[in-house]
Amino acid sequence: MSLGIPSEITRLHKVIVHTPGREVSLVNPELKDELLFDDIIFESDARQEHLDMLKVFKAALPKDGEIYEILDLALSCLEKKKVRNLFIDRLIEQLPHENLHAVEEDLKNLDAESLLRFVVEGSVSPNHSFILNPAPNLLFTRDLAAVAGNQIIISKAAKKARARESLLMEMIVENHPMFESIKNNAIYTSGQQSIEGGDVLIVSDKIVMIGMSERTSLSGLMNVAERLLKSDVQHILAVDIPKKRSSMHLDTIFTFADETECVVFPPAIEEQENNVVEVYKNNDSIQFKSHQSVKSALEKLTGKPFTFIKCGGEDRTTQFREQWTDGANVFALAPGVIVGYERNTTTFLELEKHGYRLMNQYEFIDEFVLSGFDPQKAGKIAISFQGHELCRGRGGARCMTLPILRK
Repeated sequence: MSLGIPSEITRLHKVIVHTPGREVSLVNPELKDELLFDDIIFESDARQEHLDMLKVFKAALPKDGEIYEILDLALSCLEKKKVRNLFIDRLIEQLPHENLHAVEEDLKNLDAESLLRFVVEGSVSPNHSFILNPAPNLLFTRDLAAVAGNQIIISKAAKKARARESLLMEMIVENHPMFESIKNNAIYTSGQQSIEGGDVLIVSDKIVMIGMSERTSLSGLMNVAERLLKSDVQHILAVDIPKKRSSMHLDTIFTFADETECVVFPPAIEEQENNVVEVYKNNDSIQFKSHQSVKSALEKLTGKPFTFIKCGGEDRTTQFREQWTDGANVFALAPGVIVGYERNTTTFLELEKHGYRLMNQYEFIDEFVLSGFDPQKAGKIAISFQGHELCRGRGGARCMTLPILRK
């Protein structure tokens, strides 16, 4: 299977997700901050909201489109004992703070399903002799990798709470046949470097944006930039963003809705100056060029005028409220066809002003699930779906999706 992502908005064909399970119910309120959650999540509602989001995806996908659950991919890899043992060795080596070497023999005696349950939920029932914290952030598959063209960036998490997820993704890319076409083009980071997929946005086959954020370090960004510039990518736009919980990744304050239309959080994007550095290759040397703003950089490199649609509209308080509930974190199913949380009502009204037809999840499914969805005929659509429990984890539609094929 050939995989690739030519841009953020090209029609979606294949995507990896994780429908929340028992791991979110295992988040102790006293540990929620350590586990990177702002609140505890009610599992059954969150699960239903996620499944409803996937129904929208299924209605929009072409006939050969696929939605993959990441745990299904991981389980198929772990069925091989050799893969299980290597994965356990990496867990022990890269998570020294967990003291897993003390239970190495027990881990290697687990079957594939039990080992995966241990990695995600933190224990193997009914044997609780060795316990880890759960991994509730697996919900946000976007952060585990990023496909850019025909290359895949394997994320290296900045926080200990997400280290197991990075190792799971690495194991899948190396062993699942679906990644055969691009696994030799994988980009890894090492040492103290960190980079997460929420900071990587594919503008085009020639231009990639990377946020330097709370979760992506300068060294991680530069390592990935240098590797990408050895391929068909010609320009990296490094965007320095506020190092805050509310703007943990670039895609929490900036996402693409169409080729030249973006949903942005104004205080962190439109009102910032001299926070963009273009990284490009000149012969064999890496060169740098400063840009006044994100908008001017995009317009300069693409030669096209860009429209920035304000998350939360014009009111300052509403901008902050709706950014907090992921109003700027929309996900494109096709050019000009996006999904986002329905609670961000002012953001959707702004999209309507810019020519988007507003539809809720049920209206979209009713119209297209049987007749088939043709994005060229449908026009621009902004689809809202319910996510009152999902948004407690601080991530929207883009955060919960890892596209691996758009065309």
